[in-house]
Amino acid sequence: MINRDLTNAVLQKLHKGKVIVLIGPRQVGKTTLINALLANKDYLFLDGDDQSVVDLLSNANTELLKSIIGANQYVFIDEVQRIPNIGLKLKIMVDQFKDVQVIVSGSSAFDINNITQEPLTGRKFEYQLFPVSWSEFEANVGYVKAHQQLELRMLYGMYPDIINNFGNEYEILKNLVSSYLYKDILALAGIRKSNVLEKILQALALQVGSEVSYNEIAQLVGVDKNTVNTYIDLLEKSFVIFKLNSFSKNIRNEIKANKKIYFYDNGVRNMIIGNFNHLALRQDKGALWENFMIAERMKHLAYSQSAAKAYFWRTTTQQEIDYVETNADAVSAFEFKWSSTKKAKLPKSFIEAYQPTFMVVNQENFREFLK
Repeated sequence: MINRDLTNAVLQKLHKGKVIVLIGPRQVGKTTLINALLANKDYLFLDGDDQSVVDLLSNANTELLKSIIGANQYVFIDEVQRIPNIGLKLKIMVDQFKDVQVIVSGSSAFDINNITQEPLTGRKFEYQLFPVSWSEFEANVGYVKAHQQLELRMLYGMYPDIINNFGNEYEILKNLVSSYLYKDILALAGIRKSNVLEKILQALALQVGSEVSYNEIAQLVGVDKNTVNTYIDLLEKSFVIFKLNSFSKNIRNEIKANKKIYFYDNGVRNMIIGNFNHLALRQDKGALWENFMIAERMKHLAYSQSAAKAYFWRTTTQQEIDYVETNADAVSAFEFKWSSTKKAKLPKSFIEAYQPTFMVVNQENFREFLK
């Protein structure tokens, strides 16, 4: 079992009078983490994938909930987004059963927010669990082994099952992508056009590190721009991709409205395009490194509860910076280079406008970037 950085944070929130909500994609270890937290405790487990549980909780009143919970001091509801009206049931549990700690998990931010946001206002602690972070991985296998597997992780990603099943990465990723992306997500959204989702994902995967035009994707896929926007929003709320907005503040010709889209996991991205060639044979190793580093940075910022905001930067004259981070008035700029011999420098206009710190992130120094 890989120890997760969120474990201690969640432990500290037990019995604080609020629901603990753990969100994240399927197979990242949400259930494993919660079961580990409750290993030495008596708790009630309710599975939202079990229709009998859904039927039982959907219309439960206070007295029925009291009977269901019984003498348990802990209640764990998995895949909570599948249970209608669960937000109101959770509110009753928090307000009426003060000695009971309720923990819920789910794999769709879209559904979880819809069902819990208003009833649980001020009544929840919410955390997002990602695929295994580099710091978690290194702490589990050690510095040397982690360093030896850097290229492997860039190719196959950081899902727990991938890390724990050396030699079977392709088969596991194939099952994950086909079941989670092309079945679960479509079912959650009530969408049947899997070919449209597949084409949009392929377009996004091939544009990692580049600015994304919804109009271009719409023309490529053969749908309208609104459909593209709907699918991308769904993928973001299902924790498959995330967006970086353009950083714009002082310089006249800065790009203001464009976006870049990255995948939370390199393995998912590579499975979508069907390419697991070694880095030496790939034309996209720079994009792979950039995606890997930025996704790892997102994990770090989330787990450390940082207030920093993430962007990219470009001007109409094609000056650009891979990644920009702001924290209060401080601006930090980063370029990603797989090779430690490749150099980079900031545009003079950016330096004069923002007085940033600057770092070129390569395979020799990336740990500093991820701390």
